[in-house]
This record gives sequence, C-alpha cells and structure tokens, in this order.
Amino acid sequence: MATGAETGQATPITVAYGDGIGPEIMEATLRIIEAAGARIAPERIEIGEAVYERGLSAGIEPSAWESLRRTRVFLKAPITTPQGGGFKSLNVTVRKTLGLYANVRPCVAYHPFVDTKHPGMDVVIVRENEEDLYAGIEHRQTDQVMQCLKLITRPGTEKIVRYAFEYARLHGRRKVTCFTKDNIMKLTDGLFHKVFDEVAAEYPDIENEHWIVDIGAAKLADTPDAFDVIVMPNLYGDVLSDVAAQIAGSVGLAGSANIGEHAAMFEAIHGSAPRRAGQDLANPSGLFLAAVMMLVHIGQPDVATRAHNAWLRTIEDGIHTYDIFEEGVSREKVGTKAFADAVIARLGQEPQQLTPVAYTATEGGVPAWQPGPRSVKAMVGVDVFVDSIDHSPSSLAEALQAATPEGLALQMITNRGVKVWPDGLPETFCTDHWRCRFQAADGGPITHQQIVDLLQRVGAAGIDFIKTESLCTFDGEPGFSLGQGQ
Repeated sequence: MATGAETGQATPITVAYGDGIGPEIMEATLRIIEAAGARIAPERIEIGEAVYERGLSAGIEPSAWESLRRTRVFLKAPITTPQGGGFKSLNVTVRKTLGLYANVRPCVAYHPFVDTKHPGMDVVIVRENEEDLYAGIEHRQTDQVMQCLKLITRPGTEKIVRYAFEYARLHGRRKVTCFTKDNIMKLTDGLFHKVFDEVAAEYPDIENEHWIVDIGAAKLADTPDAFDVIVMPNLYGDVLSDVAAQIAGSVGLAGSANIGEHAAMFEAIHGSAPRRAGQDLANPSGLFLAAVMMLVHIGQPDVATRAHNAWLRTIEDGIHTYDIFEEGVSREKVGTKAFADAVIARLGQEPQQLTPVAYTATEGGVPAWQPGPRSVKAMVGVDVFVDSIDHSPSSLAEALQAATPEGLALQMITNRGVKVWPDGLPETFCTDHWRCRFQAADGGPITHQQIVDLLQRVGAAGIDFIKTESLCTFDGEPGFSLGQGQ
C-alpha cells in the first residue's frame, strides 16, 4: 500500500468514533499515537446507531465510501446496531465491500500484570473474513425449516491460507495450524483442509498441522502454548478468536486487523458497551492495539514500536482501568483519559518484565490468486427439495415415482440429511422438508431439459418443490454429499 511514510508526509486515514464508549476510546487512542509521532491525517466519517436511525440499513452514509476508497485505511471504534430485523452488520458490509478477506487477531497474555491461566500465551488467529456462513444467504424453505448456505471457495481459501503462512514468515512464527470440521462437512471444510495442505507444502520452513475444530478448540482453551498461528474458516475464527482473547486475559485488550488487497480496517474486537458510555471508565487498549497494527501496516513501525512499548510499560507499572484492575497486582485504578495520559508519559520507555516489541516494515503481500485448469464437469442427477407435511417417506416416494419421466429414477429421499427411503427406519424423526434425489436410470449423464420435465410433472402432481441442486461430477469425482445411512 502506498503511503506518505517514505517522504515524511502524513498518511490519510479514515476514522469513525462509533457509539457507546467509542468516542472516548478513539480520542484516547489518537492522543497516544499522535504523541508517539504518528504521521497521520485523520478524516472523520459517521457510522453506527445515528446512521441506522436515519433509515440507512447498513449503518454507513453513502458519502463515507469515498473517504474509505481514497484513504484505504479505516480505524473504527465499536458501534451499536439497533435491535430488531432489517439492519445489516456494518462490519460484514465493510469487510465484503472492500474485500477485507483476512481478519488477524493477536491474543497475548500479560502475566503477571493481567490475570490469566496461561502466562505464556501468544497466539495469532487468522480468520477468513468474507465467506462461509457469513455469506448471509438464508431462506425459509418450509413452515418448519430455515436454511443457511455455507460457501467455501478455492480462491477465498487459498488467499487466507497463504496470508497465514506469509504472516508467519514475516513475523518469525514457527507453525501454522488449520482448524476445520471436515470429518462431517467433507466438501466445504474438506476443501479448506485440502487447500491448506497444498499451500503448506510451499512453506517447508514453517511447521504445519490440522486439527478437527472441536478438539482443537478444547486444546486451545487448555494448552494455548501448543499453537502459534491458527487459520480457520469464518465462523470458527469468529468464535475462537474471542475465546482466545478472553483466556489470554481479556477481550477488552484485543485489537484486530481486517486486511484486503486494496484496503484495511482496524478495530477493537469488543462492543460499544453503551452502559459504560460517557463515564470515563472504558479501557482503550483494544482499539489502541488495533491502531498499533495500523501503524505497522501504513509503514510507520518506528511509531508503532514506541507506542506499544509505552503501553506495555504502563500495564507493567500497574496503571489499570477498572476491567483489569486487581488488588495486590494493580497499583492505580484510572479512567480512560488518565490511562492515555499514563501511556503518553511513558513514551520512550520499555517494559522491564514483559517482552518489548520491535516492529519492522512488512513489505510484500500475498500473491494474487491464479485460477488453475477447469475440471471436466458432468451433470449426473438432481436433488429436488419438497415441502410436505402430509406424506410419509413411502407415500412421498410413491407419488414422486408416478411423476418421474422416462430416463430418470428416484434414488433416495432424505430428511435433514438422513436417508428415510428406501430402507428408512420408523424411529427417524421427520420434518416437512424432504430432499429427493433423481439420477439417470442407466447411471449416465442427464440434461437440463430432463430436470425441467421432471419439475413440470412433479408440480402437476401437486407436490410443492421448493428448490433444486444439480448433482455433478468434476473430473469423475462426485461433487455432492451422500445421505446419512446411504
């Protein structure tokens, strides 16, 4: 990213003060980094609750995008999203609109000055930031069943996995670990794991490993020093980065970076805490540490080092806000403004017990994704999803078979992924949502016209079909899951 760092010119950044405690912690953060010598030119935009209440469902004014696209650097305080439906997540909107595919969350323990069960913890969560269930594609399909589509793509996975390895290499990290649930979601999480293994082979200097996410999460909570950098799909990364920050000491101390090819956003991972607003109580550390990551990103590692070491010395000296104050460990309980003053007073100092930081410029980036040769695709069947409360598995099969055109055959029916016909068990609980699989009677490929003919006949039979999914092979390998019990 081009900045004014090399010429000494101030780098334009877009700043949003947010809601709740946002204005207080943003003011404190900017005071500290500017006192440390940050060469920045903040441009303020309005986001959050007031914008939502003006009828803008994304919580951001259209004019704000001009600043974001021009500066390409966004320092954002937390916001309050109004309760009720009809309001979009501003974070998700910004991440997707600007292509901020990598969410980076360092989770560090500050023992013995901040209480933690894991004194040596120093883990970085690298979370895929654009797809997975956060694609937000949901439908109500029947009276009883909602659907959310989980989208995992090869380009998205390659970018985030390669980013994790590049991050590890640039920051002297020894290992990258992948968490997925590919023992169950063999296609989606299976692709994430497969691409991880492919990319890992290109980084022989960095150790790699894979964990199933449930046991990996248990290991992270119990023995975080077994990990270094962890890369995960969106949902797992969202949940476990908060868990990791909390077991390191406090979610309130965690900042995050959202990195894309064209822009970046930096923020605390905690919320707007409206009950604490305006009381000079809030801890600005999460947003401050995000701002430190921003300074490194815009080519001012010298300022980032100076500011971060002063913050570490402040924590070490026991100058703490209420959320981390502990009798016998902390020396003085201070508010937001006094904490910022304490950090500023220690600029030029380094911690004596905690490990000092020394940032360097992180040149380079993740190579652009290049598509490989396309697979040979063949359509071999179709899943027709049906809404019916009146049918049993056998009666639905009988009605569908009567409507099936020549050349196709009903192969199975599942309910919530469990095969209920043929040879289903009477104990299986069924809803009104049925997946009905048709394939060519001779086992060969089928045509779109055959699917159209099938749907016309199914509709004419009074059966309410609600969606279809084509069943395809890619280079001869099935691109679809089987039903449980099949």
